[in-house]
Amino acid sequence: MLGFLKRKKKEVRGPFVYLTEPTFLYHTRTEKAILEIIEEKLDSTNVLVPSKYGIRDTSDRIKEAEYLVAVAPLGKFSSLVCREVKIAQELGVKVFTLLITRNGDELVYLWVEGVPEDVEWLSPEETMEFTKTFVNSEFMDQIKHGFIFGSRKREW
Repeated sequence: MLGFLKRKKKEVRGPFVYLTEPTFLYHTRTEKAILEIIEEKLDSTNVLVPSKYGIRDTSDRIKEAEYLVAVAPLGKFSSLVCREVKIAQELGVKVFTLLITRNGDELVYLWVEGVPEDVEWLSPEETMEFTKTFVNSEFMDQIKHGFIFGSRKREW
């Protein structure tokens, strides 16, 4: 009856890819761009997107994956990403690193096979500090202005 309101599902194709990213990228336009990059580089739309599972642990699905794509904003792995990369390496899953940054409205990225030596592996405490940087810069503007006027500052 209301079929026009249903979202058209994208055809799932290609190898199973496990995406691991910091939680502050969940449901952002950067996450959408990451999925487009994965589709371009690995020719796959068969991606486990962690934001669809909320805060539930999905690391048990890494063993099913052909590839793990680890996202490193500003060259840093959050503690969650570190844990999942280590699991993938132990299981022999092929790892790709997606180094990302923003230059204004433009997403700048570097796709690397394996894990580059210069990627910083953050501890849980360092991850909290790193996340605060994003929360403060990205979301404080929304809280101050977003409810009444709408926020235009959406870097990530």
